[in-house]
Amino acid sequence: MAQKLPGHGHSESLGAGKAIAVLTSGGDAQGMNAAVRAVVRVGIYTGAKVYFVHEGYQGLVDGGDNIKEATWESVSMMLQMGGTVIGSARCQDFRTREGRLKAARNLVKRGITNLCVIGGDGSLTGADTFRAEWSSLLAELVKVGGITAEEAKKSSYLNIVGMVGSIDNDFCGTDMTIGTDSALHRIMEIVDAITTTAQSHQRTFVLEVMGRHCGYLALITALACGADWVFIPESPPEDDWEDHLCRRLTETRLGGSRLNIIIVAEGAIDKHGKAITSDDIKTLVVKRLGYDTRVTILGHVQRGGTPSAFDRILGSRMGVEAVMALLEGTPDTPACVVSLSGNQAVRLPLMECVQVTKDVTTAMNEGRFDEALKLRGRSFQNNWNVYKLLAHIRPPSTKSGYTLAVLNVGAPAAGMNAAVRSTVRIGLIHGHRMLAVHDGFEGLAYGKVEEISWERVGSWTGLGGSKLGTKRTLPKKYFEEISANISNFGIHGLIIIGGFEAFMGSLELIEGRAKFEELCIPLCVIPATVSNNVPGSDFSIGADTALNTITTTCDRIKQSAAGTKRRVFIIETMGGFCGYLATMAGLAGGADAAYIYEEHFSIRDLQVNVEHLTEKMKTTVKRGLVLRNERCNENYTTDFIYNLYSEEGKGVFDCRKNVLGHMQQGGTPTPFDRNFGTKMGAKAVAWITGKIKECSRHGRIFANTADSACLLGMRKRSLVFQPITELKEQTDFEHRIPKEQWWLKLRPILKILAKYNIELDTSEKAHLEHITRKRISLESNI
Repeated sequence: MAQKLPGHGHSESLGAGKAIAVLTSGGDAQGMNAAVRAVVRVGIYTGAKVYFVHEGYQGLVDGGDNIKEATWESVSMMLQMGGTVIGSARCQDFRTREGRLKAARNLVKRGITNLCVIGGDGSLTGADTFRAEWSSLLAELVKVGGITAEEAKKSSYLNIVGMVGSIDNDFCGTDMTIGTDSALHRIMEIVDAITTTAQSHQRTFVLEVMGRHCGYLALITALACGADWVFIPESPPEDDWEDHLCRRLTETRLGGSRLNIIIVAEGAIDKHGKAITSDDIKTLVVKRLGYDTRVTILGHVQRGGTPSAFDRILGSRMGVEAVMALLEGTPDTPACVVSLSGNQAVRLPLMECVQVTKDVTTAMNEGRFDEALKLRGRSFQNNWNVYKLLAHIRPPSTKSGYTLAVLNVGAPAAGMNAAVRSTVRIGLIHGHRMLAVHDGFEGLAYGKVEEISWERVGSWTGLGGSKLGTKRTLPKKYFEEISANISNFGIHGLIIIGGFEAFMGSLELIEGRAKFEELCIPLCVIPATVSNNVPGSDFSIGADTALNTITTTCDRIKQSAAGTKRRVFIIETMGGFCGYLATMAGLAGGADAAYIYEEHFSIRDLQVNVEHLTEKMKTTVKRGLVLRNERCNENYTTDFIYNLYSEEGKGVFDCRKNVLGHMQQGGTPTPFDRNFGTKMGAKAVAWITGKIKECSRHGRIFANTADSACLLGMRKRSLVFQPITELKEQTDFEHRIPKEQWWLKLRPILKILAKYNIELDTSEKAHLEHITRKRISLESNI
């Protein structure tokens, strides 16, 4: 088990007298630089020496200038760069004992006993072998006079921590590997672009994405763009797939669609292990259906470009965790991988993860595909089940006799439409009649309700904003009209997709149940708001898209500041009283400070920040970035902070300010928001269907218990339904935020990476978990 550290006064001296080397190996992945930057800065903060190893294991073997000490400034501006700045190379030498001897000598001579490896499973396995052989390598080096006995004694054991950088997301035990989210961003940009041209010409497009042994990219792309078919190596199609595929494409065209999209993972195979290539599929479609068909192979585009906000934050969090794991390591702690499960940082034994990853490949090679799917983990299975429901199961001819209504409430958020689409389609699959309510609760009162079909929501996943229209109006003043319309349209259940108003409005509906019997129907709230301020959920639909918009803007602003030197930008973000966007964008954009309502600040703090920036201008990094949440303080406004910085910085730096405004609510949804919205919609319908049946008495629905009105939220590692009335206790209604927010724990990381000398509370450290036990408790299918 990882040791718990005393909470305070410890972390700044934790690394004193120690040295850490960081290397990136194997294929590059966006976000590796964020991880390297965090390792360097947190390492230096703890008092350790940190070394870059250039060109991966090759640099470790060759030594010399390939192993250089890193400084604080040497990782500046690295955050927004794709690939890996310190280089990566495939290395044959390290596979030989001869090579590993050279590598060991290079480390010992510099007093390095901690190695942080960022790469795929091959790179991590290599690191583990290196560690296992360490004592014998040193003994051999002493024997041949490569190192002295004294040096060998000082470096008696090697600590290793891995971070998984791979765009395929093919490493078991981790929810997301560094680079996966960015690769999905690249793929979705291309799919969106192709969709427009395919519609113009009524074409079929076959898109091949990376993933030799893992179908994650293909599967999420298919979910996020509503593809007609997806081929993944873990679950080959049935033997008559050719007929099924052609039938499927014809049905889609007959339903009024002008295009077909088929996604293929490069490692796609049939049940007998024979490869299914993009060209095979094209030939089939052209021969049998005569459709104009094009193949696009995405290739290395997927590895390129800037990392997404998620990958930067993931890399930064993992980097901090890796340094802590290294410095707490003893000769007995096994080599571990730091990773993310839900939004929790976890440490997993490296070789257990590698073993399960290998087991998946073995299972696929031996044709045990069901087992391969199970080993991929719970979230992979859930994604696959939702995709199969949405793409392959047609609405039944027998109807359930129930009617569900779906509405959007509050401000628009990217991903709302994806949630509506999956709600409507999964509802139809359950045999329900589906109604769309326009303009929120007001529309429900005025009867702006219409039946909505399968085809109507077809292309909605990639659309930003809200197609149904949304308003902030609360339902209380319209109870009579709303009750009348629930009765007129025969509504048996409500699915409300929206932000804090959706939560407040639902609370009002529950209170109204005492007076109006029509309101006694099951209801489910799906949180969707850029502010991420809905109680009961760690994430809400739309927040990821807004975060990426802010991060991209910060990158551009930083670039302009790099040209003019000595410039500080003050940027105002949205979020109401909730500081989520400001904090996370601060982490992703490398900000010097982020002012938020949840963390009180005074004029003294502002002064400290100004002094800190004045010091920074004396270094080679001559620019600053300060974020301010729109309602963090009613007196210290953006103008006030701008004026204060301008006055205090006179002669040292000049200031500019930028209010980002409503661009944060717009734009096409990110792959995360599309996928999250799709899964939330599917889960909500399954739950509400069960509730309606439960509350059915002699053909009438009567639901007035607390658990018949729930909010579906993401909590740590799973999606959970919580009674809305129980969430009242956890809410600060005056400021429209939850009383406890998980991301506040990330604030110290933001400050340490910006070179503030604060205490990193290490009392809540991630413990070592075992992956094999975790895998067995698989969640039942949706």
